Amino acid sequence: MSVNKVILIGHVGVEPEIRYLDGGVCVAKVRLATTERGYTLQNGTQVPDRTEWHDVILWRAQAEYVEKYVHTGDKLYVEGKLQYRKYTDKQGISRTLVEIMANTIEILSSAQPKKPTAETGNTQQAKTEEQAGDAGKVAEGEFEFPF
Repeated sequence: MSVNKVILIGHVGVEPEIRYLDGGVCVAKVRLATTERGYTLQNGTQVPDRTEWHDVILWRAQAEYVEKYVHTGDKLYVEGKLQYRKYTDKQGISRTLVEIMANTIEILSSAQPKKPTAETGNTQQAKTEEQAGDAGKVAEGEFEFPF
C-alpha cells in the first residue's frame, strides 16, 4: 500500500492562471502560500516566519470554479497529490517542478464572483456553463502543462 496525499491551507499569492486547451478543457494554476510562524528560542535567538509557495493545478469544473471565484489573498483549503515533472529549459538546464494536482478545493474566505472582463465575457461563460458537469479526473500520463 502507498499514499500520495497533500493537504494545504494557505493564501492565494497572485490571480490564478486560467487556460482553455483544445476541446474546451479548462486548466487553472494557483500559487498558494503557506506560512510557518516564527518563534524565539530559549537563548533569545529569533527564528523568522517561513513561507513556502506551492503550485496547485486544477482541471475542468474545478478550474472553472477557480476562474469564477478565486482571487489574490483568498484563503483556500486544497487536497490532492504531489506530482513531479522534469524538463530542460532554454539554456539546456534540467529542471524539476513539484506540483499539487488538486482533487478538492474549498474557499475559506468569502467567495465573490469575479467581474467579467473582455477575456472572460459571455463566450467564456457559455463554455463554462456547457462544461460544468464534466468534472472527470485526468488519467495518469495525460497531463501536459499548459502554462
